[in-house]
Amino acid sequence: MGSVNSRGGKAEAQVVMLGLDSAGKTTLLYKLKGHLLVETLPTIGFNVEPLEAPGHVLLTFWDVGGQTQLRASWKDYLEGADILVYVLDSTDEARLPEAVAELMEVLSDPHMAGVPFLVLANKQEAPNALPLLELRHKLGLHWFQDRRWELRACSALTGEGLPEALQSLRSLLKARS
Repeated sequence: MGSVNSRGGKAEAQVVMLGLDSAGKTTLLYKLKGHLLVETLPTIGFNVEPLEAPGHVLLTFWDVGGQTQLRASWKDYLEGADILVYVLDSTDEARLPEAVAELMEVLSDPHMAGVPFLVLANKQEAPNALPLLELRHKLGLHWFQDRRWELRACSALTGEGLPEALQSLRSLLKARS
């Protein structure tokens, strides 16, 4: 992968998008690209999609499958990542400890030293979604004072919070360069 650089007047960045299976990563990716709701199947392997974000930033998203047997390969996608997007299913409180453990594992990888991250609390449109303040506490994000991060609420179904997520990506990348 690459690093935040500029080519032809556009900044370019590699975005690795991880999270447990069924968190909504692929649905989020295609909603960000402006597609109507797309029916997805569990990602076996990865999807790679370019996305031009506001401010002339070309983001290349690596959406990597989150099934248990695929998580061992996550480390293969971290080298050269400019930013991590970690997607949580805000309605799945039972799997939250597993999601937190996987996030901590990724962030402890040597390739992730200093890499900013954005946690997207997906499925916020659901009535049983955990609020951001509770998620922030359960994720232990306050421990990450050595790097830039943000936590954003969103919905892959409605698109709510996605413009703010793109803005967060842009500001996290700008702070890194």
